[in-house]
Amino acid sequence: MTDFQVRPAVEADLRRLAEFEAEIARISFQDDAIDDLDVQERRMAKAMAKSAEGMFVACRGAEPAAGWLWITVNTNPMSGQRYANFRSLAVAEIPERTEVGELLLRAGLDHVDEHGVTEVVGKVFAGNLPMRVLYRQFGFEAAHLTMKLDRRKR
Repeated sequence: MTDFQVRPAVEADLRRLAEFEAEIARISFQDDAIDDLDVQERRMAKAMAKSAEGMFVACRGAEPAAGWLWITVNTNPMSGQRYANFRSLAVAEIPERTEVGELLLRAGLDHVDEHGVTEVVGKVFAGNLPMRVLYRQFGFEAAHLTMKLDRRKR
């Protein structure tokens, strides 16, 4: 039984969301990451002001968020089909990390179900094995692979 609860993200969470977003950027973009917390906090505040729907945190009591999930529901402009995009999914380095990730993913899929969306996508950095395993555990399958060449590293 867990003592973590998933709830909608609120303005008071913005700094913590910025920390998660900075970490996601470091994992995904390494040296090119925009990991300035003030920049990330402004970005999250703007997104939250536009629409906080689909922004969730996992917390234990009054502690700072232990995990963060941001989902948007979009429409494919070519087919008109609606789909959900797991824009961000991050969990703090804590002993209950797997449990928190599972709680967030379940809450996200419940949110998607409430919107009648049947297709869900989530991008994961190829080297982020724990996140790839978590997605796979919930039935996600790899669909695309982005190839990158950094010509500065020659």
